[in-house]
Parts: sequence; C-alpha cells; structure tokens
Amino acid sequence: MRVLPPLFIVAALAVTPAASAQVGYPPNQSPYRDIPKGHSVTAVVGRLAGSGGRLGIGPQDGTVFGLRYDVRTGGTVQFGLTLAQGTLHPFLVDPFVQVVRRKTGPVDQQVRFADISIQLNVTGGKMWHRLAPYTGVTGGVAFSDDIPADTSGFNFGNKFYFAPQVGTRLFLTRRLHLRADVRAVFWKLNYPLVFTQEPPLDPGTPPDDSHAVITDARLSEWTLTPWFQVGLGYSFSL
Repeated sequence: MRVLPPLFIVAALAVTPAASAQVGYPPNQSPYRDIPKGHSVTAVVGRLAGSGGRLGIGPQDGTVFGLRYDVRTGGTVQFGLTLAQGTLHPFLVDPFVQVVRRKTGPVDQQVRFADISIQLNVTGGKMWHRLAPYTGVTGGVAFSDDIPADTSGFNFGNKFYFAPQVGTRLFLTRRLHLRADVRAVFWKLNYPLVFTQEPPLDPGTPPDDSHAVITDARLSEWTLTPWFQVGLGYSFSL
C-alpha cells in the first residue's frame, strides 16, 4: 500500500478550506442581510386616485396620512395595522335638476381608514442589497363624513374594502427603512333609487330619451381605486 508523503497531506489540508471559501459569498460581502425581527412603526403618506365610480361621486383624488404598526412572526409572514385619514374629492350629482346642471364639484370629504394587512416578504427573512420586496393583501373599513351640500340621497357611509398590494422596503440602516407600495382598493358603491327616476325639472321620455341619472337599473358597483403610499419606518424589539 502506497503511503502519501507528509508534505502532500499538509498541502491538501491547506487548500481545502480555501476552495470551500470560494463557494457563495464571504459573510462581509454577501448581498443578503437579516431583516430585523420584532416590530416596526412607519409614518406613511399616500395618494388615493381612482375615478369615484361611473358617476364620479365616490371618494377619490386625495392625500392620505397615517401610521402603520407591523410585527414579523416568521421569516416570510408579517402582519400590519394601519390607521389613516385623508381629504378626498368626490363630485356631486343632483338627480332633481336639469341635466346640464346635474354634476358639480369636486368637493372636500374627510375619510378615515382602519385596516389589517398580511404581508409576504419575497426574500423571506433576508433583505437583498438593502431591498426587501413584498406582496400581500389588506382588509379594512373606510369611515366617511357626510357632505352637507349633497342632497341627492347618495351616502358613501362606512365601507368594507380589500386591497391586494405590492411594494418594497429600502433599509437605510439595520433598523431605519423607507417603504413604498401600491394598493388596488376595491369597495362597493350603492346608489339611491331616486337616481333611476326622471328629474322633475327636466323629465325625459323613457326608454329612448331618459334623463334619469341611471338608466340601466344598476344601483351598485364595485370600483377599483389605486392607492400609492410611501413611508419612513423604524424596527425595534420589545
């Protein structure tokens, strides 16, 4: 049986760790870093866009400010709670007057939001080059103030909404981060029955020349309202 020279064995042992170190990245050069576990608080500001539904009388086109609290329970999943308020700008439709005078506005309307999010971190418990992209879904309730100038009978009221979302966080330091995302907010608008009736001051001749606000009997619709949002957050452990 052939015996390897002692110098050959020593050289082989020296080369093995060096070759292993070339697999992957050295720890101090890896593009991946751990996302801090625990909690985070984020001040957010956003823009609620949309068209306000087919009549333009739903909440739309306004700036929303809020505060978000998150807790990360695992590498991929975290939960968020957001409280926000904004001034939105719906139009008004008066079903009782002449068609040419029917639509006015936009006007100011205060709307408050309370929602819970389930967020899925795309890169798990790691950030990549300080970026931590995510997707998720949000469910919540919007609470609106009445508009004194609106005598049409339409009232947005308090609405449940759900919103798929995508976004990312950029970690400026280990705990301080920027957040940016976009939500697709879905909520249902319900219109009053008077919208299907002819205006007393300018009646039409249905069915060919109806002057009613709604001529197809559809008194409700689901609308899509984009919500763009950015924020500055801080992570911490209790």
